[in-house]
Amino acid sequence: MFFSMKQPPQKPTASELEILRVLWTRGPSTVREVHDSLKEKRAMGYTSVLKFLQIMTAKGTVRRNESQRAHVYEACLPAEQTKRQLAGDMLQRVFEGSASQLMMHALAGRKASREEIDELRRLLDEHEGSRR
Repeated sequence: MFFSMKQPPQKPTASELEILRVLWTRGPSTVREVHDSLKEKRAMGYTSVLKFLQIMTAKGTVRRNESQRAHVYEACLPAEQTKRQLAGDMLQRVFEGSASQLMMHALAGRKASREEIDELRRLLDEHEGSRR
């Protein structure tokens, strides 16, 4: 059985997002499994990963299954929902709700691949079609 605090999830920090990416990719995982996945990309100690997971449990970002000897953690929200919330928050705070400003700055910041441009075009066409 999974336990978590009953409060709305808070926005994850950059380190917490790294841990969430591991949980979204692997599914429910022990601290050791999360640590092993992270150490391929970044030096983070086992106790740091444990502490982050404890904080994330308190924040409502992950939940912990305590039914086994090694506690298993899983993300409370799916990746797409978390990404949508973070993008919406940034859209409001940084770009005053302007999606076009967000996209222009995102595209100006780095070269987009042909596939990314095609995907953006497809999404815009799909969005425009749903508004009619």
